[in-house]
Amino acid sequence: MDRKVKEQKRHQQKHSGPKVEKKKLKRQGGSAEDDERKRNPKAFAVQSAVRMAKTFHRAQDIKTKKHHIPLVDRTPLEPPPVVIVVVGPPKVGKSTLIRCLIKNFTRQKLGDICGPVTVVSGKKRRLTFMECNNDINTMIDLAKVADLVLMLIDASFGFEMETFEFLNICQVHGFPRIMGVLTHLDSFKNNKTLRKTKKNLKHRFWTEVYQGAKLFYLSGMVYGEYQTQEVKNLGRFISVMKFRPLVWQTSHPYVLVDRMEDLTDPERFRTDPRCDRTVSLYGYLRGTHLKNKGQVHIPGVGDFEVADVNFLPDPCSLPDAQKKRALNEKERLLYAPMAGVGGVVYDKDAVYIDLPASHVKQQQEEVRPTTELVQSLIDTHATVDAKMAASEVSLFSGSATLDPADIDEQSEVKEEEQAWDPNTQRNRRKVVFAEKEEGSDVSGSSDEDEDDESDDGDQEEDEDEDNLSTFLKEARAKSDTSKKNVREPPQVKKQKLEERKEEIPVFADSEDELEMSEEEGEAGRPGDSGNCSEESDDDEEAEDDNDENSEDEVEFPRHNHNSAEFILLFLSTGALKWKDGLQQKASEAFLRQQEADPNLRKLVYGPVVEAENGAGEEEELGGLFRVSRPQNSKKVQANAFDCSRFHPDTSHNWDLEEMLNSIRDCFVTGKWEEGQDAATLLKEDEELYGDFEDMETGEVHKGQTGQQDPAEVGPVYLQNSENDDHDDEVEERLVKANDDEVQKKKRMEKKRRLKERFDAEYDDGDATYFDDLKEEMQKQAELNRAEFEDVDDGTRVQYEGFRPGMYVRLEIPSLPCEFVTNFDPHYPIILGGLSSSEGNIGYLQMRLKKHRWHNRILKTRDPLILSLGWRRFQTIPLYHIEDHNGRHRLLKYTPQHMHCGASIWGPVTPQGTGFLAVQSVAGTKANFRIAATGVILDLDKSVTVVKKLKLIGYPSKIFKNTCFVKGMFNTVLEVAKFEGASVRTVSGIRGQIKKALSTPPGAYRATFEDRLLMSDIVFLRSWYPVSVPQLYNPVTSLLLPVGQKDSWAGMRTLGQLKHDLGIRTKPNTDSLYKPVVRAQRRFNPLHIPKELQKALPFKSKPKQQQPKGKMPRDLQRPTVIREPQEKKVAALAAYQTQGVPAAEKKQEEAKLKRHKEARKKLYRVMGQMDQKRQRSSLKGAPQDD
Repeated sequence: MDRKVKEQKRHQQKHSGPKVEKKKLKRQGGSAEDDERKRNPKAFAVQSAVRMAKTFHRAQDIKTKKHHIPLVDRTPLEPPPVVIVVVGPPKVGKSTLIRCLIKNFTRQKLGDICGPVTVVSGKKRRLTFMECNNDINTMIDLAKVADLVLMLIDASFGFEMETFEFLNICQVHGFPRIMGVLTHLDSFKNNKTLRKTKKNLKHRFWTEVYQGAKLFYLSGMVYGEYQTQEVKNLGRFISVMKFRPLVWQTSHPYVLVDRMEDLTDPERFRTDPRCDRTVSLYGYLRGTHLKNKGQVHIPGVGDFEVADVNFLPDPCSLPDAQKKRALNEKERLLYAPMAGVGGVVYDKDAVYIDLPASHVKQQQEEVRPTTELVQSLIDTHATVDAKMAASEVSLFSGSATLDPADIDEQSEVKEEEQAWDPNTQRNRRKVVFAEKEEGSDVSGSSDEDEDDESDDGDQEEDEDEDNLSTFLKEARAKSDTSKKNVREPPQVKKQKLEERKEEIPVFADSEDELEMSEEEGEAGRPGDSGNCSEESDDDEEAEDDNDENSEDEVEFPRHNHNSAEFILLFLSTGALKWKDGLQQKASEAFLRQQEADPNLRKLVYGPVVEAENGAGEEEELGGLFRVSRPQNSKKVQANAFDCSRFHPDTSHNWDLEEMLNSIRDCFVTGKWEEGQDAATLLKEDEELYGDFEDMETGEVHKGQTGQQDPAEVGPVYLQNSENDDHDDEVEERLVKANDDEVQKKKRMEKKRRLKERFDAEYDDGDATYFDDLKEEMQKQAELNRAEFEDVDDGTRVQYEGFRPGMYVRLEIPSLPCEFVTNFDPHYPIILGGLSSSEGNIGYLQMRLKKHRWHNRILKTRDPLILSLGWRRFQTIPLYHIEDHNGRHRLLKYTPQHMHCGASIWGPVTPQGTGFLAVQSVAGTKANFRIAATGVILDLDKSVTVVKKLKLIGYPSKIFKNTCFVKGMFNTVLEVAKFEGASVRTVSGIRGQIKKALSTPPGAYRATFEDRLLMSDIVFLRSWYPVSVPQLYNPVTSLLLPVGQKDSWAGMRTLGQLKHDLGIRTKPNTDSLYKPVVRAQRRFNPLHIPKELQKALPFKSKPKQQQPKGKMPRDLQRPTVIREPQEKKVAALAAYQTQGVPAAEKKQEEAKLKRHKEARKKLYRVMGQMDQKRQRSSLKGAPQDD
């Protein structure tokens, strides 16, 4: 049903109010803001310098945050498709999302997603989708070539380990653009829980990627697909996204392979099925230019030399540049050879058409037009001329049919109309339509109709495809049954026929394009029938020679239109061939129309049929066309010059400088004479006509003399008129009147332009260093593009190599046979180009850090799988750390939270390249698989890694501070190497090696700080250089059988070997923990000689302490021995005191305290008396007790 479109309410422009006043002021040159600033300057002054400074600093911070280092834009004019990798754990919806996006872009459904799928998403962008499975090898390889990563997250479960692993892989190998996509949101029944989950996942995603990273939500599924609007929004984001060039990708050529062909000799393969294969790989070249005969690495296979490189026609080309908003259905191409999509496959020397067997054996009801056309070619048994002659055509229903007999009869009547053309090798006959003007109008209207129909091509295309197969069947049946004799032209050379076969175009998608291709054939070459596709130089020259004679005739095709071959002829021109050279065809049609004989009566009075000479000059052909010969009429001479029509002179060559100079003064940019300036002529018109009144509207227009700025006058195109003399007089009068004013304005304008030029040269304005840098990079990019812009591809390839964006074919010999026999399209094949030095193997110095999420530290000499550059390989690293004195000391294990150095034997890779390490790529593990990350530092063996070595010896003879040590060395030569080395004992006495002893061998003499004991152990601390193990074992996961490609296992660690073989390590007895039993050492008392005692100061002299004597008897307290009765009384008293109340208890405690104090006083007095007695005894005075 045709619904009426609701008419939008028109905007009513205001004629009064403050906004209108502002606009008026603006037009007059001032503004309200300026007036306010002038009227009240204090209101617009700086209120706070600090706040203004803060605002300025914040604005600058925000501005500089957006800055990034400008790089030269090396993307070609036709860039390769953007690689979009869809990543996520199993069963999260990767394949479904790819299918929905493909359906969104191409309106086609795809079953199994195998290999890269390329689609045209817009006028200037193509996309290549690749699904990444849960294999860590695939994740590592695709992270290196991805431009955009769609990271699918199961919202009902949350983040899984694969997501974080892929993010860390991307961080190492150059971070592509990453967009998160949340799926399984329909499992949430509660809106509050859904919002909370979304928020948590979004912030966690931002933590890993960057703040504000885009996260899409796919709310639910409808019939097994995501909702159309959500997929459309996601596709729109993908289509307009900009990408930052990554260093590794822009410095290396690489190809994501989308097709593989085995070129091995069948005989060689039959004799030896395990022989190496020669394989051709196809794909879009990305990165930088690729040189022929270079070296490439295939991750998962190895390094190979490229035997040959060729560029092929683009199988998924961008649409021709046209001013239109969207693509039509014919331009929404889909190319996925590994998934079985794309019927035509181009090779170096052939084109393969994928024709399923079912289409050949039996005719199906619904067959695609491509297959019908191929069948019509296969079933053909007669020549094209025979079928053309046997067929008839009726252009309109009810009109007479045209067949060869009618044409022969007419050719007998009019012999001069048919002639043999030696250039095109066929009979040609001339047909002129009765009304040239009407014919040109008809062709123009058909062009307009074509444009209208192409806009609505989606509706018509389905009808065309349905009707085409039926039409072809009828046409083929007619052509097979008819057996009419035809008059054939002379024999055509074989070479010409082959040329014609090559030029047979591909097929059109609708009948409208067939009509357009007919019109193109007529318009493109005057004098050609439109269905001859020869394009040799001789033919073109011959056509140009006959051009003058054949301008007024329009050739009618000799063959009829009703056979399948004729449809092939026009339908095969391709989807958009009719638009090639549209401008040139239009200009030729215009010239023909202008040079056609004019009909003045028709121009003046309208289309009136001229009946006077119609019978004599015209005759009917087929009941529809009339053949006219206007050259014989007298009207041609009478109307030879028509001032109302412009006769272009086609002989002018407008590329010549003198031809351009001849018309330069017709434009404003020319050099004007004094009075021929545009402003002067406008003033002249004002003077002549002045004010005038519009009779329809009643408006009076005032003349403005001298008020218009000559700079505001647009380009005026002057024409030679009949009133030149009158104009000259008026012009002289005006120039004299306003000469001073005009000269003054010219001078002011000249000064203003000079000042602007000076300011542009010497004032930087707001341009910063960043802007200058960007401008410099832009100039470099333009220079790079312009260097080989006009050179054809064949020559460019020889100079600069194959440029990115080309669809190339690489032939690689001597590939392992397992690569072909175990080929699985679900795993990506990447050809990574290597520079001249990157093919070598050598020592690499790296900085490495154990990943904080890996649960075990790494051990030196345990094999590790590294992803470095394009390669994945296994090697044995040595970890070391640099001491303060520059020594690189070997570490047994990596530090827990610190960087350390690592030395490996591996492929030479440029400095600054990141790498990651995993311990195993086989299967999936519950723990985080990325063991370490790091960066390349050096590419040589300049670093010497040393390990600590302690040599142990024992004293054999001790002479004061000299000692003979045995058991540390074995020969005299070894001792000689270590003469002067420092040694130490376990007790800490330092010493030095002096000289070797004759016997026993290996013993030496050493001096120490102090005398050694026989129980001391002497050790020498030395550093021993360690050699890096030379192991480089590429991970050849793509050579494994299908289904086992994620189970590659290389060298095992010592722990894994012992675990697999069931070997238990026997512990070293010295390393076992056992209780330490030490004997009590008894030291002799310190003996100081008497002479030394005399020399010592009093403080340090040993004091002669007398042994304490016995206490005198009178001071001894007598022992009280109680009687049994007293004992009982005392016990009873003690028992009673325990049960006394608290008050009595306190009194008892106070009493005891008093007694205690009394005893203290007594003892103090007794002590003082003892001291007095001792003092008196020292003086020698005897005292009585």
